[in-house]
Amino acid sequence: MTADSIHPDPVHHDADATLRIVLADDHALVLEGLRGMLSAEPDMHVIATATDGERLLEAVRRFRPDVVVMDIQMPYMSGLACLERIRAEGLPVRVLILSAFADAHSLRAAVEGGADGFSLKTDAPRATVTAIRQVAAGQLVFPQAARRWLRSPAATAASADPTALTEREEGVLAFVAEGRSNADIASAMNLSESTVKFHLRNLFAKLGVTNRTEAAAHYHRRG
Repeated sequence: MTADSIHPDPVHHDADATLRIVLADDHALVLEGLRGMLSAEPDMHVIATATDGERLLEAVRRFRPDVVVMDIQMPYMSGLACLERIRAEGLPVRVLILSAFADAHSLRAAVEGGADGFSLKTDAPRATVTAIRQVAAGQLVFPQAARRWLRSPAATAASADPTALTEREEGVLAFVAEGRSNADIASAMNLSESTVKFHLRNLFAKLGVTNRTEAAAHYHRRG
């Protein structure tokens, strides 16, 4: 398996009964382990694998999977850069980051980039299988410890103003000010509704408001 190739799976499965999954990791052993584990799941079908970010992006464009499971560190294009391209192009796929590390910076970058979940390679294999099903169902999936880090002051220490909204939070706020529903915002921003709700909670806390009406009023006062 080379680092610049896509490997489609030729085995046919009933598309209505299975989740179509693309795996991406620059370690062949990790890929084969994931593929082997998911092959035992009757509702999952690995349709392709890739060992770098550029080939992953090509696979997502070509095969239009339901879920992408990818590492952060990959050659040619990192997982986070690939995630940014996937969202920018409006490709309709759920993204689960699978990483050996869960530092606050990577976690926040994954959330801000529009990831639907973040799972650890050190977790039990069944946890990864469960996470795939959860993100496919539109749930936002992060380790419990990661949720605490994301909401802690230390997680925003790199920002000069921890109350400043991120670019994605600004986008959500603008749609809220237009009176758009969570479903509308999710569709417009190519996110799951759970991710939109996550951003809403964060921006409400930063703005010191408790509901959408107050948030919209804050947006219009700024304007």
